[in-house]
Amino acid sequence: MLTDLLKAFLIGGTICAVGQVLIDYTKLTPARILTAFVVLGVTLSALGLYEPLTEFAGAGASVPLTGFGNLLAKGVREAIDEDGALGILTGGLTSAAGGITAALVAGLLAAACFKKRMKR
Repeated sequence: MLTDLLKAFLIGGTICAVGQVLIDYTKLTPARILTAFVVLGVTLSALGLYEPLTEFAGAGASVPLTGFGNLLAKGVREAIDEDGALGILTGGLTSAAGGITAALVAGLLAAACFKKRMKR
């Protein structure tokens, strides 16, 4: 179990460190970096390289945004196998519905619990 935690920490930490370096040393906006991470996850998944990484690192690879891209790509592949071309439109949302719903509910709860303030 300790080795699994260490692998998850190292891989997840490396992904996050790359994002932080991009934020600190490039003129890319955080939104572009986050989008690039999702696209990178889709691309690595399409090339068959992301599944071995998630098997090795577990949550260290599946939790960051690259893992979200992998989840989208995996859902599209499965939906295409089941529904044909219609799966291109429905597969990603179906596979990621739980994560998207959790993010929306957490945002709603945070908005309900805290007072709105103007930025200074």
